[in-house]
Amino acid sequence: MRAIRVGGHGGAEVLRLEEAPDPRPGAGEVLVRVEAAGVNFIEIYQRMGMYPVAPPFTPGTEGAGTVIDVGEGADGVRPGDRVASVALRGSYAELSTADADKVIVLPDDVDTRTAAAIMLQGMTAHYLATSTFPLSPGDTCLVHAAAGGVGLLLCQIAAKRGARVIGTVSTKEKAALARDAGAAEVILYTQQSFAEEVKRLTNGRGVRVVYDSVGRTTFEHGLGCLAPRGMMVLFGQSSGSVRPLDPQILNRHGSLYLTRPSLAYYVATREELLARATDLMHWIRDGALRVRIDREFPLADAADAHRALESRATAGKLLLRPE
Repeated sequence: MRAIRVGGHGGAEVLRLEEAPDPRPGAGEVLVRVEAAGVNFIEIYQRMGMYPVAPPFTPGTEGAGTVIDVGEGADGVRPGDRVASVALRGSYAELSTADADKVIVLPDDVDTRTAAAIMLQGMTAHYLATSTFPLSPGDTCLVHAAAGGVGLLLCQIAAKRGARVIGTVSTKEKAALARDAGAAEVILYTQQSFAEEVKRLTNGRGVRVVYDSVGRTTFEHGLGCLAPRGMMVLFGQSSGSVRPLDPQILNRHGSLYLTRPSLAYYVATREELLARATDLMHWIRDGALRVRIDREFPLADAADAHRALESRATAGKLLLRPE
């Protein structure tokens, strides 16, 4: 098979298309012919060595395709099933394996591209809005990178739950996308102080929760946007790691809560994985959740996909297409 391999940590140029042995499914596993793979910041962090993955390796965990073989004891999945997962082993490839209990069999009326685009970012937006800080009608939240892959989905889910969404974006074009996704107010952080604008828009009260995937450049000012006993949800670091924090700062800003969640702990059981995925598929089928695919790249152009994501110029999901 063809696969993207990382032979050593570094820039996007270390992503190289190579021939690799076809994987085979072990006990309890499925073999998937990948039709679309999601491109995410975690793969950039791994490529750069920020998250320790020893090279050589094939990046990617998110994708969708067709099951072509199953191992002994792989219950509930058959060859020919269309599936999606956030637990594929190296999805930047033509073939990948996964544990059978980590894949979702797709409904007939949800296409494979959409499924590949929704799994990681959709379930992330789902757990943020329904579990980490369960939004209720009347809550006001701040969503950074509101026109990004998670941001557009999070705005929709938050608005669906009755929350008032304030989003931050970098351009007027992205502001229009965020508003269309349900943001009641949008701040152009390149032209305005988002902290000052949040205080103005909330009459000085602040927001109940900040959903921050940006990290270093937004975190400290974001704490000042929170109402007393509000929650800072730091779920990414696209601008770099947050500086070390004295917990006393949380007290000074009003007895705040701080959490650093990740998806793995919110889909740790088969039951929770199915519950979140079922909600997403239901909303997609009903038209209540729209998935924006910004661009699709051939597998050989994985480096260009990483450069596009790193540029912060994208709005929506990036996919790799192995065929």
